[in-house]
Amino acid sequence: MFECMKNRLKLSTKSDFQGLSMSVSLKTMEYFTTALRHGSIAKGAAELNIAASAVGAAIDQVEAAFDLTLTVRQRSRGITANASGRLVAQKFERLLEDYASVLAEGGDLKQSLSGALRIGYYAPIAPAFLPPILASFVPNGHDVTLHRTECDNDSAQEGLLQGRYDAILFVSEDVRPAVDFDALIEAPAYCLVPEGHPFAGRTSVTLAQIATQPLIVLNRPVAGAYYQSLFDAHAMDVTIAAYANSTEMVRSLVSAGQGCAVLNMQPLTQQSYCGASLVGIAISDPLPPLTLSIGYDKSRPRRLVRHFVDACRSHFAQTGPHQCLVTQQPGA
Repeated sequence: MFECMKNRLKLSTKSDFQGLSMSVSLKTMEYFTTALRHGSIAKGAAELNIAASAVGAAIDQVEAAFDLTLTVRQRSRGITANASGRLVAQKFERLLEDYASVLAEGGDLKQSLSGALRIGYYAPIAPAFLPPILASFVPNGHDVTLHRTECDNDSAQEGLLQGRYDAILFVSEDVRPAVDFDALIEAPAYCLVPEGHPFAGRTSVTLAQIATQPLIVLNRPVAGAYYQSLFDAHAMDVTIAAYANSTEMVRSLVSAGQGCAVLNMQPLTQQSYCGASLVGIAISDPLPPLTLSIGYDKSRPRRLVRHFVDACRSHFAQTGPHQCLVTQQPGA
């Protein structure tokens, strides 16, 4: 919008210039009004630090656009506007003031730590880590309104590209070429079992051992295909006990003894919604992880967006359970 205004501004008035439509550049308006304010083409050119001929040409362009004589030029007395010229100059000045105000407001918005922050997130476990990040990142004394939208991996990226979201948390194994992002953390696959399961006391299990158990599959875009690929890559047949499209339903079904599951991130609690306890066990096979990433416009990020990105990086740069990972311990 700003660039469009900067390069060319459409002017049309119904009352003063009935039926007239023209294009006059902002630069031409500035030259015209500056010369009239000084009453001198030479003095106007000196203020603008340009050649007097450029100012004279701008005045000619404005008069040609309106098809009116707007100024009176005299060698000894400089330049003055007639009645029509004064009207045009007043309108130009208001437009130039509005343009300067828009640019100033745009600059304030870019640098402000206040305003609305719209976040789209796919990560099924985002409720475990996103609220603490947001609680710590909002600057004291700043008015920040947070909008959080859960979506699938593809619609999160589409929303970022279309401007619906300022930043997205998503799995970047399925990233679109136009999406700029930073990887936050690689989440290895792990096995989830109920507390009383025979696997529960182990430090790790193999994919082959998991394949002997009925599986509860998180059937969401990216995730479902990823989990199937793990077994397909090792030519393992598995028995699917159930599909679920939410992490909490997967956890509840596992805790109820319906089967085990393969997931990548786990919440800080070991209990499911139905109150039973769960155990996450590392998988010893070398399996490809899923990468949690943050997508945002890197070319022109607002200060508030940059602040949020930095908070996400800082959160996952620190080790500990807040990373929501299950990893195999060295030597285990």
